[in-house]
Amino acid sequence: MNNNFPSPNGSPSFPDDNGGDARYSATSQAPGHAQQVAVKVPDNSPKVTYVLLGLTVFIYVLQYITQYLFNVDVPAALGIKINESISQGQYWRLITPVFLHGSIFHLGFNMYALYVLGPGLERYYGHARFLALYLITGFAGTVMSFLFTPAPSLGSSTAIFGLLAAEGVLLYQNRGLFGKPAQRALMNLILIGVVNLAIGLSPGIDNWGHVGGLLAGILFAWYAGPIIRIKGEYPHLIMADARTKKEVIRTGVSVILLFAALAAVTIILRT
Repeated sequence: MNNNFPSPNGSPSFPDDNGGDARYSATSQAPGHAQQVAVKVPDNSPKVTYVLLGLTVFIYVLQYITQYLFNVDVPAALGIKINESISQGQYWRLITPVFLHGSIFHLGFNMYALYVLGPGLERYYGHARFLALYLITGFAGTVMSFLFTPAPSLGSSTAIFGLLAAEGVLLYQNRGLFGKPAQRALMNLILIGVVNLAIGLSPGIDNWGHVGGLLAGILFAWYAGPIIRIKGEYPHLIMADARTKKEVIRTGVSVILLFAALAAVTIILRT
């Protein structure tokens, strides 16, 4: 939302984020001997991450140009979260704020966070599920802001908090595979989340949006995130996702309906 999401320097990354094969302890063919063997990780390139990044930057350029030419930020005027407008039927404002930013610093911090968190998650989530994660958590964050904050707001930090939560869930649910590096990364994630939520208590920052993105990220990732299993025969081992498409679709629809219902009830009560 309308805040500068702190640059996550030193933020946790997956054990294989540098692109090489993950190392997994498996028993070799020689009886009684265990050794570290190379396991092929999912090779999904971060296409969606870069498209989201490029699209958000492009929209900010449009914001800047229209402000300069017409003295009105046209994209923000059409898409920022304004409670009264949403209650009057402009429901697109529950998702469009994710692509809008209030300043170059606001944009820069959030896009750097997307650049740091996105590629590792997209590798394991795949393109479609990662896009769903980003949009659903951004939507949920805006809904929470709509419920509890009267002030207008904008920014992709709702979705960024969703990514933060999803990475934590992925590391926790697959901690047996990732080992000690996952434990350290998980502790770093928790610290980053707590610090950012504390910063969000400052005036002018829509922390309810952050909370909404975080909650939706936990829900979606817990029931639809990758459950990684090692398949194949030594030495040709690969990481495979045990989560089914039906589970992903069912969870995604459920989370959307949950937050949409909260928004609908709020609209009814306010009219």
